[in-house]
This record gives sequence, C-alpha cells and structure tokens, in this order.
Amino acid sequence: MDNEVSKISDILGNRPPAKKPPAYQWQDLALRVIDELKIPGQKRNSVFKVCKQYSKNYIEKCLNDTKELCKTGEQWKYFFKLVEKK
Repeated sequence: MDNEVSKISDILGNRPPAKKPPAYQWQDLALRVIDELKIPGQKRNSVFKVCKQYSKNYIEKCLNDTKELCKTGEQWKYFFKLVEKK
C-alpha cells in the first residue's frame, strides 16, 4: 500500500508547475513584443505600459513595421520611436 501511495506522489511531484496565463490581453501582447524584439530587461516595463495604453491593433502595426523596416540594429529602439509617433 505504501508503494502505491509513493508512486502516485511521485507522479504528482514530477509535474512541471502550471504556468499562469496573463490576466489581460495587453499583457500577452506585451510578452509577445518582448520576445519577438528581444527587448532588454530594463525596458520591459515600458513595453507593458505602451501595450496597456494603446490599442492592440496599433501595437501590432508598430511591431510589424519594426520587423519590416529595421532589419539590423536594436529593433526595440525603433519600436518605441514608432509607438511614440502617435
């Protein structure tokens, strides 16, 4: 009986921790922008701020324009220039 209990606990103990989904859509969008543009840690909060402040369509447009127009260099700087032009 103890073996069965320990086996079940082993199974439950080996599961990876559940990853919580973002509470809001703008948070998910911000995480996508951070990942795609490789935004440095000190600028992550700024990405969350603009994603909350502006519409999803506008942020996606800026993201796509950044990827299309800025092939080299630090894309995240170009992204912030596009966002602030509004």
